[in-house]
Amino acid sequence: MNEQIINKIKILGGNTDAVHADKNFVENWQSIRFDNYLYGKDWDVYGIDEFYSIHQKLYKENNEKFYRDLTEYYFSLHDCTYGQYFFKDWMFTPFKPGSEDYEELDGLVEEDDVRKTVKGKEMDFVCIFYSYGYPDHYFVCAKDPDQSNPAVYGTDHEVYFNEIENEGSLEEFLDRFLTKEEFREVVKEYLQGKLGE
Repeated sequence: MNEQIINKIKILGGNTDAVHADKNFVENWQSIRFDNYLYGKDWDVYGIDEFYSIHQKLYKENNEKFYRDLTEYYFSLHDCTYGQYFFKDWMFTPFKPGSEDYEELDGLVEEDDVRKTVKGKEMDFVCIFYSYGYPDHYFVCAKDPDQSNPAVYGTDHEVYFNEIENEGSLEEFLDRFLTKEEFREVVKEYLQGKLGE
């Protein structure tokens, strides 16, 4: 895992203290921790009207605290569905004989068809994110030839691995997420426009 990816993960709120150069990608990914959700740059301000409605007195009295509280809430592990992405680190090995997932895709998807899109010696995957959008699962091939910046693949539970697309490198993929500062600016712009400020 390269330094740019490690830095991006830190900026997005991830803890990379256990990442080491002597580990492979999966070992490093499974050692990362997030105490927050992530939001894509195409996020559609889900739940902001409700948050404002509940906290409008604070908005008027202490605007800075309103935005600090809002950002802390959205970047926590809350139970609301606001279009966020969830960090994941579980393995999916549907083509590995003897594995828990072996034959899960039997009769639905052939390994050779997956190989047409996915680069790697073995078709073992680590799920890196889940979302409410389409596609809703994002994977990295555990044996991607570039362990420092592997390709990310997207697929949806409706067409699991029957339709799989290359979403770009991990470094590119992480660019689609808002930092806390960017998130705050999106919300600020939305509320100021809505309230005519």
